[in-house]
Amino acid sequence: MLHGFGSDENDLFSFADELPEKYTIVSLRAPIQMQPYGNAWYNIYFDNSEGKFSDTEQAIKSRDLLKEILGEIHNHYNTDPNNVTLLGFSQGTILSFAVALSYPKLVRNVIGLSGYINEDLLKEGYRNHDFSRLKVYSSHGSVDQVIPVDWARKTKPLLEKLNIDCSYSEFPVGHGVAPQNFQELKDWLEKW
Repeated sequence: MLHGFGSDENDLFSFADELPEKYTIVSLRAPIQMQPYGNAWYNIYFDNSEGKFSDTEQAIKSRDLLKEILGEIHNHYNTDPNNVTLLGFSQGTILSFAVALSYPKLVRNVIGLSGYINEDLLKEGYRNHDFSRLKVYSSHGSVDQVIPVDWARKTKPLLEKLNIDCSYSEFPVGHGVAPQNFQELKDWLEKW
């Protein structure tokens, strides 16, 4: 589980009791500590004159850190490296897509909540990977005031061009997860 900007590992861990028991659930804390509280996978500069600006260099470091951490999780918890699901929210979704599309052998499923694919974070040549086993569930709030829904709507067409099985849904909420959204992602996860 990968939380969003300004949050921590406890945020998504509240979902843990509701998810299928067959999963070993690990909720990670992003490496950049924010003040006065919270964490980030990479900085976002909201005061940039051109709008939000993501620190791409930091994001790529976090993408590669997550690659390493997956190996450590498999060794420490004796998990199946062929059955990894990344569940992200917002910035955690952006990083989940970056890991899965850059290193598809490491990830079987992505659940992307309130996020999008930032192609600047993907490894060069990613389109040449074999994505045949990757499955994606993506959802977004239709009135999201943080990440525009139009950005998320590009997810399914981009993934379909890569022949990746993708389910995409919208819910009448802002930057969050509606109860119906959570039920739908649980039902999706039960299939895999």
